Amino acid sequence: MDKVNWTLDFELTGEARERVLAEAARIIEGWGLTMPPCQPLPLHFGLHDFERIGEIEYWIVNDTENRYCGKFLFLFEDQRCPLHRHQMKDETFYIVRGTVEMEVDGEVLLLKPGDVFKMAPGMNHTFAAKDGPALVLEVSLPSVPGDNLFADTRIGRGGVL
Repeated sequence: MDKVNWTLDFELTGEARERVLAEAARIIEGWGLTMPPCQPLPLHFGLHDFERIGEIEYWIVNDTENRYCGKFLFLFEDQRCPLHRHQMKDETFYIVRGTVEMEVDGEVLLLKPGDVFKMAPGMNHTFAAKDGPALVLEVSLPSVPGDNLFADTRIGRGGVL
């Protein structure tokens, strides 16, 4: 699938990009898994602190016309997706590998492989890989610009991405 152009300012580049993609590929291969044939997106969300705040996204599909999206989210140990919510996007997360600490509207949940969590629009959430790397399958409505509202206003334009 084509790269999602509105994420370009939030991606790792150069040697750092190649290093983290190679390490993620090594871990995923060690799990005996194959990622979809797409260009991975190693995101730092514009904060330039990928080791703490970031993730690698493997987009399977983001079909805005038919209103569905599927992607894998890979996080290194203790790496976190920043606190955010969506106005329209409804998401379901399936934990493929690892342990994920999911915080939803202030409540902390510990999700393990096989766990499913449905995230309704408007719910504030953040998640991190605990005790090793993690791989999460996200099935959702499409990802579109302007629907991602981050608590950290340094992300996007005043917290809107």
